[in-house]
Amino acid sequence: MPKKKPDENVKKVNNPNVMGLHAQVQDQEITDTLEVNYMPYAMSVIVSRAIPEIDGFKPAHRKLLYTMYKMGLLTGGRTKSANIVGQTMRLNPHGDAAIYETMVRLSRGYQALLTPFVDSKGNFGKVYSRDMSYAASRYTEAKLSPICAELFRDIDSDTVDFVDNYDATMKEPTLLPTTFPNVLVSANTGIAVGMASNICSFNLEEVCRTEIEFLSDPECDILSTLRAPDFPTGGEVIYDAAALREVYETGRGSVKLRARWRYDKKENLIEIYEIPYTTTAEAIMDKVAELVKTGKLREISDMRDETDLTGLKLTVDLKRGVDPEKLMAKLMKLTPLQDAFACNFNILIAGTPRVMGIREILTEWTAWREESVRRRVFADLTKKKDRLHLLRGLGKILLDIDKAIAIIRGTEEEREVVPNLMIGFGIDEIQAEFVAEIKLRNINKEYILKRLEDIEKLEKDIADLEDVLRSRRRVRTIIKNELENVIKKYAEPRKTGIVYAHELPEPEEESPEDDYQVTVFFSRGGYLKKITPQSLRMSGEQKYKEGDGLLISFDAKNSSELLVFTDKYQCYKTRLSDFPDGKASSLGTYVPTQLNMEDGENALYICDPVDYRGSVLLMFENGKAAKVLLAGFETKTNRRKLTGAYSDKSPLVGFLPVYEDFEAAAYTSDGRCVVFSTALLAPKPTKNTQGVAVVALKRQRTVTELRRLEDTSVKNVSRYRVRSIPAAGALLRDEDREEQQLSLLGGDGDE
Repeated sequence: MPKKKPDENVKKVNNPNVMGLHAQVQDQEITDTLEVNYMPYAMSVIVSRAIPEIDGFKPAHRKLLYTMYKMGLLTGGRTKSANIVGQTMRLNPHGDAAIYETMVRLSRGYQALLTPFVDSKGNFGKVYSRDMSYAASRYTEAKLSPICAELFRDIDSDTVDFVDNYDATMKEPTLLPTTFPNVLVSANTGIAVGMASNICSFNLEEVCRTEIEFLSDPECDILSTLRAPDFPTGGEVIYDAAALREVYETGRGSVKLRARWRYDKKENLIEIYEIPYTTTAEAIMDKVAELVKTGKLREISDMRDETDLTGLKLTVDLKRGVDPEKLMAKLMKLTPLQDAFACNFNILIAGTPRVMGIREILTEWTAWREESVRRRVFADLTKKKDRLHLLRGLGKILLDIDKAIAIIRGTEEEREVVPNLMIGFGIDEIQAEFVAEIKLRNINKEYILKRLEDIEKLEKDIADLEDVLRSRRRVRTIIKNELENVIKKYAEPRKTGIVYAHELPEPEEESPEDDYQVTVFFSRGGYLKKITPQSLRMSGEQKYKEGDGLLISFDAKNSSELLVFTDKYQCYKTRLSDFPDGKASSLGTYVPTQLNMEDGENALYICDPVDYRGSVLLMFENGKAAKVLLAGFETKTNRRKLTGAYSDKSPLVGFLPVYEDFEAAAYTSDGRCVVFSTALLAPKPTKNTQGVAVVALKRQRTVTELRRLEDTSVKNVSRYRVRSIPAAGALLRDEDREEQQLSLLGGDGDE
């Protein structure tokens, strides 16, 4: 494609609001805009902001901690948080609010990390509370926690690379030389562009023990030492060996968590004192209040938040005679008191995001840590070699100290001292500089002999360090010793307990009085009414919004599961018991709002799958139909939304449950009708199958509606019935049209 001339794609726009200046607007291909403007931003978010690196930190964390380290806050006292924030802006120019939020997350007071790196004083909020906000930075104080000594150990010994800060006025480390696998110890969450990271935390001692085992045997059983994730908010992990192994091997999966509670028999109340890391106290309170309001939780008389300085406490007052074990099993099922942590171990390795399992993470961390140790050893070796070189020069002076003094005294100009010493003793410039700088009081045999005694020790040390550099086994031994030291100094017991699924009480099924017969009415506008037989007998005409009307109605039980199909090719799973009982005179419950659907998403059809043994008949605008097995929509987990629920190749115009084969009628936009048996279509297990052609359509003609034959007003059935598909059908006669039936309906078209 030939390039345009430079001025062909430039338009001049005269705008009187721009002070008489001419604004230039340049046309640009969208692909060029994405490449030039969007991709650099996307890469910046991925590489420089949202995804943690092998040391377990994002750049914002690293810049804050390194600033505090340079401020002397590892060994000194606390200082105002505002002071730390201000100093950090030399490395992180993203604003004081973002820096302070980073400090809050790393603090001991916020309790988001198993091993907090900021020793805080003041109100830093709580991770388990949505509404408990932190105080302003001018009111709080902070310093580095003692464990930060392991983050910065030997950072000045060339263990990591340093780069310029954003304005090239100082240096900052690209990584922190952590002596333990912090990437697995500190929980980390980040959302980048097109990808995310969600790393759960593990107990410090268990991680270090696992790394020690891994260094000895890379094929060790990780699950035996790294038992399960450990979260700072406590609670309990529901142990599932298969699910954990999947997380450990692939870096993806989920871990189930549940709250901890105790029963006060004297006061007849339950105290919840630890909750899952993934939720908040307010979210639990809101859900319980909703269940009580809708009548699904009748065992509770009151619930309140009694959290104080001693920690979290949600108090639940029970009604007389309520079994606390059964109630808590029910609450675990219906509220966030039992939740799941979705794992996505996405980590930046050499600037490239990778989703890795635990073994792969340990492999990468080990390789990186080995390199850090080698760099430290090499830096130490270089210093010792330089020292040895100086002492050997000093040894030559020992042979004739008087000569050295004479050379110095006999030199007229200061700049000639070093060259004269070099000539007089055959030493190089560095050695001569060292000799020339010796104090006059130290130019004696005793001082020089003491210095020369260090040569033998230095030679042994150098030989030992060179052996370390050649031996991978010795490097790994150093790493093991450092890990043992971390365990000895900083190990703490697990905060999150481990329970097994078979030990937990099963939630009771709904009692008979909670499960009853209902009739469901679903309108074209997405409103659902659930009416009991008693209310239905006493009610009159069904009420709908203006322009709305009945789409489908059927009998079901209150405990029945419901499949809701939407115009976004999704299927939502819910239960009728989640909808309140209604009356004919009410409009019903708006399904998209009830199920928290996406913006602009509408409910098209609903279905009671009963036991998932039947099928559903899907009719598309292009004349194709698909008979999909209901078993394809059954899930073993509590997933409430299925994407790709049906084909998106053509709009859906008809939906009918098929428990036994029947005859259906398809109507077209040019006034034709095709009556066919559902037995002509073979059931498909794939949800998003495109189906097979049922109606043969002319150009620019579409299928507009699908009904059961018994629900139509077709009298001359044989005229429209077909024995094979696809078929064009026949033009509708006047007596088979719907108008006569519609004239019997109410003025708004409602039945």
